[in-house]
Amino acid sequence: PDVGCYIHGLFLEGARWDPAAGQLAESRPKELYTEMAVIWLVPVANRKPPESGSYLCPIYKTLTRAGTLSTTGHSTNYVIAVEIPTDKPEKHWIKRGTALICALDF
Repeated sequence: PDVGCYIHGLFLEGARWDPAAGQLAESRPKELYTEMAVIWLVPVANRKPPESGSYLCPIYKTLTRAGTLSTTGHSTNYVIAVEIPTDKPEKHWIKRGTALICALDF
């Protein structure tokens, strides 16, 4: 794109992407991981996060969420968090351990 970048190839754990509704949805039975839609990251200076209507979803390199704590206080397996649209409160997805994963095999 002219502004920002696209991210593709991520997998959702603890939820699925509903393309018709354009938001997070409950996982289907026996679905551990689902493909995430393409994410368009657009940088905005001094942007305030929305109070509701999105889940701040962490992205991890591998399924193992643990790692060595770096100087930032985050695991070395942690990449970044992205806002994903939802109609449920953020705590709903936190309880399910919803996260984006870069690689299922390691």
